[in-house]
Amino acid sequence: MCTAATYVTKDHYFGRNLDLEFQFNTTITVTPRNFVFNFRKANAIKNHYAINGMAYVVNDYPLYYDAINEKGLGMAGLNFAGFADYKEYDENKDNISPFEFIPWILSQCATVDEAKKLLDKINLVKINFSEELKLSPLHWMISDKEKSITVECTKDGLKVYDNPVGVLTNNPSFDIQLFNLNNYIACSTKQPINNFSDKINLDLYSRGMGGIGIPGDLSSSSRFVKVAWTKLNSVSGDSESESISQFFHILGSVSQQKGLTNVGDDKFEYTIYSSCCNQDKGIYYYTTYDNSQITGVDMNKENLDSDKLISYNLVTDEQINMQN
Repeated sequence: MCTAATYVTKDHYFGRNLDLEFQFNTTITVTPRNFVFNFRKANAIKNHYAINGMAYVVNDYPLYYDAINEKGLGMAGLNFAGFADYKEYDENKDNISPFEFIPWILSQCATVDEAKKLLDKINLVKINFSEELKLSPLHWMISDKEKSITVECTKDGLKVYDNPVGVLTNNPSFDIQLFNLNNYIACSTKQPINNFSDKINLDLYSRGMGGIGIPGDLSSSSRFVKVAWTKLNSVSGDSESESISQFFHILGSVSQQKGLTNVGDDKFEYTIYSSCCNQDKGIYYYTTYDNSQITGVDMNKENLDSDKLISYNLVTDEQINMQN
């Protein structure tokens, strides 16, 4: 399972937790403007916006988990098992396979509104990357510096939801997740008052009792509530270091530790990596499960007019700064 979020201080930030029980050999991959994106059922795109994000590169093709482009548009794909339903070829639509969806949007769109225009014509067609790499059931969050949307392809067709909270987890569908926030309308960051009954004295027996009622388990519904509450109530300075630090703390509120989520056969889902993208500066920051030090890749320090992918291996070993 996974969690995605946005955050705004002086700059705009977009990122996610990737929670799985296994991992591929992912890299931070910059796709320059002249790398040719070939699509299975659509015309190739030879010149486009540069992209920076986390990808599994196979046969020189970046399978992006999440990324931003040079205009500040961000996009992340999250697990949507049991709900995602991809379609057969439709000659009246732009037929894009889900593994091509992030490059299709980020290569051409600078804003959410531009993405919506492409979504009006898109058909997420059921084409696997290969026999070995089948399609994953996903839904997506797309965010620019002002707004976010959620895109879901279900049996009822393609759904595009405005996302006013700027967060996304997994099942159930986004409209149900958003409506569920109504159940937590009484939750507050402040110390509670006794609304239980005027016939009994109840004590504030501890500091930090704000937020009572916010769920703390690792289900996708609970993580949606928890990360929305944390993000919407977060306070930080607006420097780069303070902003990215707070963003990783927001994601940390719903991170998964090894051993807590048994998905069968003694395998445990955990937060493989967390990302934070500065949408204004084009920097992709990340941490991994075994390395809590923040590492960054600045796309603007690369040759963005190249036609070759630029990839950086993840720094996965813990970096410890000894002071004596």
